[in-house]
This record gives sequence, C-alpha cells and structure tokens, in this order.
Amino acid sequence: MPDSFGQTTDQQRIAELERQISVLSVFHDIGKALTSTLDLSRVLETIMEQISGLFHPDTWSLLLLDPAKQDLYFEIAVGQAAEKLKGIRLKMGEGVAGWVAQRGESVLVSDANTDQRFAPRVDAVTRMETRMIAAVPIRGRDSILGVIELINPPASVQFGEREMLLLQALGDYTAIALENARHMERIHQMTITDDCTQLFNSRHLHNVLESEIYRSGRYGYKFSLVFFDLDHFKQVNDTHGHLVGSRLLAEVGQLIKDHLRMIDLAFRYGGDEFVVLLPQTDRTAAINVARRLHRLVSDAVFLREHEINLRLTASFGLACYPEDATGKDDLIRQADEAMYLVKNTVRNSIAAANVGLLS
Repeated sequence: MPDSFGQTTDQQRIAELERQISVLSVFHDIGKALTSTLDLSRVLETIMEQISGLFHPDTWSLLLLDPAKQDLYFEIAVGQAAEKLKGIRLKMGEGVAGWVAQRGESVLVSDANTDQRFAPRVDAVTRMETRMIAAVPIRGRDSILGVIELINPPASVQFGEREMLLLQALGDYTAIALENARHMERIHQMTITDDCTQLFNSRHLHNVLESEIYRSGRYGYKFSLVFFDLDHFKQVNDTHGHLVGSRLLAEVGQLIKDHLRMIDLAFRYGGDEFVVLLPQTDRTAAINVARRLHRLVSDAVFLREHEINLRLTASFGLACYPEDATGKDDLIRQADEAMYLVKNTVRNSIAAANVGLLS
C-alpha cells in the first residue's frame, strides 16, 4: 500500500501531465489555425480562446502598434473592462504595455500599485483595480508589432517563468498570424493597384463595377463613371522622356484622389486614361464632379520638382447607370465614347453619354 506521500506525488504527476497535455492541445489548435487559414480574424479568435482558457485572467488584451502614430491601440480586449479598453491608446513607453512595446521585453508585475511603469489612468477609465500584470511583446521579423497583456490572473494560476514562456510562445504565434495577414494584404493590393500612380487598376474596376451594378439593382440607386484622358500627353514623353511622363501620371492620379469623396474610387485605366467611379451619383451630380475635376487638372501646375512647371488639359466623358447602360461593359463603352467625342473634336471639355458635348 503506498503511503499518503506517495499518493500525493502520483496526483501531482497526473496533474502535471494533464497540464502538459492541455498546453500541447493549445499549441496544436493554434498551429492548426495558422496552417488552415490566412484569415487573421479566425486565427486571432483561436488565440483569444486559448489564452482565456489557459490563464483565466480578469481581463486580457491584444494591443497593436500603429506605425503612423507610434502608439498602441486595443485590437482585442476580453473581460470585464473590455469595451472601455477599446477606446484607449497608449504612447510608446506609457504603462506596462507601452514599456514592453518600447523595450521588446516581457514583464511580470506582481503589484501594479508599486510599479513605476503602471499607468493608473487606464484603471480610472475602466473602473477596475489592476493588481497583477503579465505582458509579452509580439515580435515580428523586423519590429515589435504589439503586446499581449494579462490583468489579474486568478490565484489558482501561479504565474511564474513557465507561464511567461507559454505566454511568449502565444505572442510568437500571434506575430506569425499578423505578418502572414499583412503579407497577404500587400499581395492583394499589388494585384489591384497600378504601380505608376498607386490608383486602382482596370482589373479592379471591372470587379467593383459588378458589385455596384448588384447594389444598384437591389437598392435602386444610380451611379456614374467618369473617363478622362490627358490631352497631348505623348508630347510630354517625347520632350521629357518616359520617366518624367510616369511622374506626371502619378501627380495627376494623386490630384484626383485628393479631391474625391470617401466613397469614390479612382483608377488608372491604361496609358494616360483615368476613371473615377461615383457611387450613388446621378447624371446631374456626375456632371458637376466632372466639371470640378476638369478645373482641377486645368488649374494645376505639374512637375514642379523637375522645374518643368507643366500645365495640362484633359478630355472628359461620363455615363450613368442604369439610364445609359445595361451592364458594366456597356457603361465603360458609353463613358469611353463620350470621352473620345471630346478628344476627337474640341479637347479640353466634357461630354455625357446620350447628351453630347457640354458647354
């Protein structure tokens, strides 16, 4: 008969084995999610579930670094203060999470109130009492991407070096998921973006038009397409070279993009031809937009950096769906023909499908 000490040891061994199996199951599930999908939200959801199930903290968060603003925002927040946390941003170096992001080091704070890195303003907003913090960096290949932060793990979870290593491993999986998602986003952008102007390309125009036609039929609104072509663009290439010509196209594209509504989309259709898609816009409104774009191009001075100070004109044509066309190819053709009506007659003006030249 084993004594009580032996029984306790066996129970401890069984408990430890069960814990190791649980940990292996966590990483199996996350690894499976990483290899079965490139959907970032699904992978992060799996990581979120595993962190909650493994550590049972009051609150835990995934903070991501905003490279433009150089601060941290709460991409995921789970727990009693989750909703209030989502509106908070932390500067680099601010609070424990900001310190971890700045230094790229893990940290375990056993008493937040006595730690100088702790940011009490977060508790003031969330109205919770932070006692213990475990935070690890999300390390990308070249930079810190964010921080995973656990607040107030339960007393049953004895947080130590082993738990921090597990948490850091989860942070590494998160980094893989984030970088995979960002790589896929870059690849997607490359397939729909014109290299020269950084506007959308003609392939994407056809995809977007299919969606707009569907929405138009379902919700009963009109949309318009504006085509325009730069007058005498060939002379720019012949006089200054193709590199300068490409720079001019980029400047025209940026000028147009800067003066559109949030819902409007600009495309480089090919050569020196541009297209502007105007959702929820009828013919009258589209004519007004075309006139405004026409003035923008005519009034602008291009290639200042090259000390060329070039002025341009452009020929515009527009068509409206559904009154001018029955499908996307017909709409493109109608707008294109209206543009060529201008280009082959007066140039530097505007025409509308089924209307003709506009004064």
